[in-house]
Amino acid sequence: MDPTSVVARTEHLVLFSRLGRSFRVADLERLLWEDRSLFEYWVHIVPTADFAIHRESMRRYPDRGERAALASRRRVDAWLRANAAFRRYVLRELRAHGPLRARDLEDRAVIPWRSGGWNDERGRSVAMLLDLMWSCGEIMIVGRDGQQRVWDLAERSLPVDAPRLPQAEVAREILDRQLRARGVATATQFGWAFDGRPPGWGRALKQLVREGIAIPAAVQDVPGTWFVHAELLDQPYRPRTVLLSPFDDLVSDRDHTEALFDFFFRLEIYVPKAKRRWGYFVLPILHGDRLIGRIDPRFDREAGVLSVRAVYAEEGASAGAGPAVARSVRELAAWLGAREITFTEPRSIAPVWRRALGA
Repeated sequence: MDPTSVVARTEHLVLFSRLGRSFRVADLERLLWEDRSLFEYWVHIVPTADFAIHRESMRRYPDRGERAALASRRRVDAWLRANAAFRRYVLRELRAHGPLRARDLEDRAVIPWRSGGWNDERGRSVAMLLDLMWSCGEIMIVGRDGQQRVWDLAERSLPVDAPRLPQAEVAREILDRQLRARGVATATQFGWAFDGRPPGWGRALKQLVREGIAIPAAVQDVPGTWFVHAELLDQPYRPRTVLLSPFDDLVSDRDHTEALFDFFFRLEIYVPKAKRRWGYFVLPILHGDRLIGRIDPRFDREAGVLSVRAVYAEEGASAGAGPAVARSVRELAAWLGAREITFTEPRSIAPVWRRALGA
């Protein structure tokens, strides 16, 4: 999840890329806040059916697990211990009056939160405590009031009384699902819980290999041992042309993307404007099994205009892909509800697709 909404929030763009114009934000919100079949955790949206997997990360946080030795984790643990009474107060208030927003709670921190960074402003302790209790699995986001998150006890929305899964099963599920989602990956690129490697992941990977589920593979001209999920080998291939969120899992691991697709991609939101190579919020263009370019759009919701500053084509991209690229731009505009598409800098439109785009 990411709140940047130059075009749309990234979790909405990801679902649009996969489901097309049939995706509606209202459907996602219904699954989150009414059906409770999805929930937010560690800035991701995950299925409630997978709660038994993620609760192990919750149980470990913050003082156990692979990343517990980090100085930041030790500082969090010490702060929570010092503010145990503050934590109990929040739980009492939510039990008696929840769901609540951060501003509905008093700041009763004995020791205020201090990170030495941007989030040290007065009153930050309440929001920080809520975030940490969320990581521990004590509370969950159960709605939104505008941009304000609404919190409640996790037991009211998640199956906290369900039996725990054995560690070996948790590790196996994580590796199995992530390899299927990745398609092809090295052992370092899948099999991660939110707080690091799950206990027993090495044994689980060996078991998946023995069972023919994780199939060792070689990628031409790329060193190392890769794995492919067996289920993917039998699935029919239906090529599409679509625009991707810069946080989409197909491109979120930049090294993985560059190795497999020979596509160098970096997010330039925090790069000074004069130093940007591509643009502020650039969307890669997926065409079949290739990443063939990128687009720099901005959606003006008030005016109903999707403005495209630039469209870049990768070296060797064919003119024949132009109509499909143009169609993907029109599909994005239709999903956003844009009444008009404008190309604000025609010279920045790839010449190979300029005619097809009508720029």
